[in-house]
Amino acid sequence: MKNYAFCPISDTRINERVARTNGVITVLILLAFGYSQNLLLIVFLGIDFFFRATPYSKYSLVGITSRTIVKHLPFEIQLINAGPKIFAARIGLLFTALIILSALFSLVTASLVIAGVLALFSLLEGAFGICIACIIYPYIYKLTYRAKFS
Repeated sequence: MKNYAFCPISDTRINERVARTNGVITVLILLAFGYSQNLLLIVFLGIDFFFRATPYSKYSLVGITSRTIVKHLPFEIQLINAGPKIFAARIGLLFTALIILSALFSLVTASLVIAGVLALFSLLEGAFGICIACIIYPYIYKLTYRAKFS
């Protein structure tokens, strides 16, 4: 990952291996949704993203599963700043809300496309450690805080 990325900062640190495993599990859930179109999978994922995006991340079932998997594998602990991952979870929460809304309005293709984009973002994180949230954060920051700097 680029060292000069502009990302949100947190005083909390997390294990990068766990975050990347979260990405892989998220991809698997989204693939299952794409195959079955079972909206309960997205509701589960949305609730899980909510936990990961708030101070209640210890209640995330995906996070608990990832920590268990990483604990049993010969991975070295690599602590990173949690800020970008919290922001990414908020983006994931937004995407799951959009998937649910499009599915409720019978926009099946739209829900599958949104799920596919989220799956791609999660795959990039899980497989390559590429945080798309860090790439888009500067643009959101500029849009949000433009008035303060004008």
